Amino acid sequence: MKVVVDRSKCTGLGICESLAPAFFEIDDNGELVQLEEGVTDEEFAAVEEAVQGCPTEALRIVS
Repeated sequence: MKVVVDRSKCTGLGICESLAPAFFEIDDNGELVQLEEGVTDEEFAAVEEAVQGCPTEALRIVS
């Protein structure tokens, strides 16, 4: 599985960073930096929470 970011929807609010900091970071310019792409079973819960918590629906998990 991997997490995909739709950059046209992302507004850089940082909710994903707070829920899955190993995967997402908001840089000094307010842009989302995707730190990891592949999602392991152990990381799935945190990434899924970040996907569900994204108010702009910019994140999704694909297999």
